[in-house]
Amino acid sequence: MCGIAGFYSFNNSLKRDDLQKMTDRISHRGPDAEGAFVENKIALGHRRLSILDLSERSNQPMYSDCGNYVIVFNGEVYNYREIAKKYNLETKTSSDTEVVLKAYIKLGAKFIDELIGMFAFAVYEKQTKKLIVYRDRVGIKPLYYYCDNENFVFASEIKAILSIPSIKSKIEINSDIISTYLHLGYIPTPHSIYKNIFRQASGSCLQINENGKLNIENYWKPDQQILSETKKTEAAIIKDVDELVQSSVAYCMIADVPLGSFLSGGIDSSLIAAIAQKQSNKPINTFSIGFKEAKYDESAHAKKVAKHIGSHHHEFIVSTKEAIPLLEDIFSIYDEPMTFASAIPTLLVSKLTRQHVTVALSGDGGDEVFGGYGFYNWAKRLSHPLIKIGRKPISMALSMMDLRAQRAAKVFDYPEEKYIKSHIFSQEQYYFSRQELEKLIHPKLKQEILINEKFSNLKRKITAQEEQSLFDIKYYLPDEMLHRVDIASMKYSLEVRVPLLDHRIIEYALNIDPTIKFKNGTLKHVLKQVLYQYMPKEYFDRPKWGFTIPIGQWLKTDLKYLIDDYLNKQIIEEAGFVQFNNVEQLLKQFLSGKDYLQQRVWLLVLLHKWYKSIIYETGK
Repeated sequence: MCGIAGFYSFNNSLKRDDLQKMTDRISHRGPDAEGAFVENKIALGHRRLSILDLSERSNQPMYSDCGNYVIVFNGEVYNYREIAKKYNLETKTSSDTEVVLKAYIKLGAKFIDELIGMFAFAVYEKQTKKLIVYRDRVGIKPLYYYCDNENFVFASEIKAILSIPSIKSKIEINSDIISTYLHLGYIPTPHSIYKNIFRQASGSCLQINENGKLNIENYWKPDQQILSETKKTEAAIIKDVDELVQSSVAYCMIADVPLGSFLSGGIDSSLIAAIAQKQSNKPINTFSIGFKEAKYDESAHAKKVAKHIGSHHHEFIVSTKEAIPLLEDIFSIYDEPMTFASAIPTLLVSKLTRQHVTVALSGDGGDEVFGGYGFYNWAKRLSHPLIKIGRKPISMALSMMDLRAQRAAKVFDYPEEKYIKSHIFSQEQYYFSRQELEKLIHPKLKQEILINEKFSNLKRKITAQEEQSLFDIKYYLPDEMLHRVDIASMKYSLEVRVPLLDHRIIEYALNIDPTIKFKNGTLKHVLKQVLYQYMPKEYFDRPKWGFTIPIGQWLKTDLKYLIDDYLNKQIIEEAGFVQFNNVEQLLKQFLSGKDYLQQRVWLLVLLHKWYKSIIYETGK
């Protein structure tokens, strides 16, 4: 796990000092070593967090034996030993980076199909003068780039790109993405909050040459993994998933540094920890975090799981108010506005876990891949023909009832069926609907939601629940969840691995018949059945809660100053994103008791606090 950065300066305007600024800016991603390759118009930089082969011989940039190829690599390829053996690759190190480079040279473009892992890396070919940048299939590791007629610049984080003064001076806020951010709570690929800075798509290969010709192709898409026939035998499915997860966990435990596992006590993290412990010859380290306020504390469940599997458990109990100071620092950690409240628990557990280990396993991805979110049932409900016909009257009737019903009314009131997936996600998260944005967004800005909800070339017709899950795998998973976890964990130089997002598991799960995946209306049925082979079922007979913080309560008390400072008329009108009269009305409703509006208020606070920090920093 590391940080990478570099550029292709077509007019030779960028120099070694610019590369140094970039790698310095992401030094937290790799505190163990740094290196640079600079030749003519090309520069590649690396900050290393040593995980495999801790010796200096595995420092980067790494060069091919012939000297024609140079690589900077971020992430882990877990099956590198098998690849080396399969293709008779002679290696001088025991690192995965060397195997990736030699496989690239020997196999050409098809080498990428061999890799199991999480990665973002760049290879420069000296003879052809091409720069090739790959990102892993699911989007676990981040990669951003800036491109104009003079320079192509890339890095693991936006802040590295903005560290170059000549690039930063050209950056403008991408106002056209504001509606999308307020609708989804995150900014979907390929967009960013800045014009000319883009997020490289998951499962893609980017190539650029000395003339600035840029080409991006996908080598893997989740849509393309859906087969014409589904898997319908439940016993075989449970056996297969168990074996796949065991294989993935075993791969993810390969490390030359201390390793542990996050353990919330929920389905996904408990399964990963149980399998990891089964595969270890000594107690593994498990880590959970809980709040002193019982309403937000699930640490007792994690402790019970840890005792059952026999792990060495570390329990961190904090007050909710201890999390508040993180909010002031969070804008130096994340480069774009997003739902930072969910990042706070991740930051806390990452900071505390890093005191004991360098690598942590996580259960992220189980809900998206195996159908664990409650709003997948909303997708099924809204797809019913009678509901489609009567949704408007249903919505109107619910809107005149209690607050819970009013929230449900928003879900029924979708504008068009082609927007149903983003609408369900948005309203389940309490964000702004398309109809609300028509009134809220400043007239000078685009109100279009910039996300493609169509799935291409599916080999079979999939259900509404499957569509909603696929939508999350394509967008929410890489653009919000994995992005949030990567930035939060790497802030403290902690590598987080996600066994449930092995592409082999995703490809299998996408083709489990929905009658099995959602058997008898049970969410995440298959994964639960696998878990019950390792843990007593009664441990998990409780409602799904999740790790949350009381952001609505804070906005009315400890964090009330954020509303006063960043949602006042002067700031709102200066930024020009939204119309103040609508914000004023929203705040009155929220402060008078409509607590379900807290996420809408929070999104606006974050957007305008981010705006003020950028204006202060750039002077624009």
